[in-house]
This record gives sequence, C-alpha cells and structure tokens, in this order.
Amino acid sequence: MTDATTRAAELLKEHRESIDRLDAILVYTLGERFKHTQAVGKLKAEHELPPSDPAREAAQIARLEDLALRADLDPEFAKKFLKFIIREVIQHHEQHQENGAG
Repeated sequence: MTDATTRAAELLKEHRESIDRLDAILVYTLGERFKHTQAVGKLKAEHELPPSDPAREAAQIARLEDLALRADLDPEFAKKFLKFIIREVIQHHEQHQENGAG
C-alpha cells in the first residue's frame, strides 16, 4: 500500500466511525421524540382532541425547512423526513383514540 492509499483508508475509517456515532444519535433522538409524541397522543385521546393538527404540522415543516437550509441540508429531504415522522405519530395518536387513553 502507498502512503496515499493508507491515508485514504484511515480517512475512510474515521468518516465511517463518525457516521456510526451520528446514526446512534439519530436513533436515540428519535426514540426520545417518540416518547413525547406518545404522551401527546395520550393527552389528545383523554381530552378527545383530533389526532392530527394540520396548522402545527405546517409550522413544523416550515421550521424544519429553515433549519435544513441553515444546516446545508436539502430542505426537500428534510420536509419528506418530517412528513414521514408525522405520519407515524398520527398513526400512534389514532391508535390511542381507538384504544382510549390507557
């Protein structure tokens, strides 16, 4: 192996280790987020509120698009990602509605 090839392999390993750490952060962050959305779903069920809140969802999407732009991330990707999460949350909320708050 040449010095350049060895250095490239080291850089690749470093990038992959960073990616692995960030993936773990994403998973744990999503887990924490879903704990809160589950609590919201229970509150909505207890108080007979609708499972979705279109005004809040639109505001969150706009907020995330702005954050994505500032983070140099494709805002369309960020929007699709949040819409996917919102769909999951609404499904959980609908399950709470069907099952009662308990």
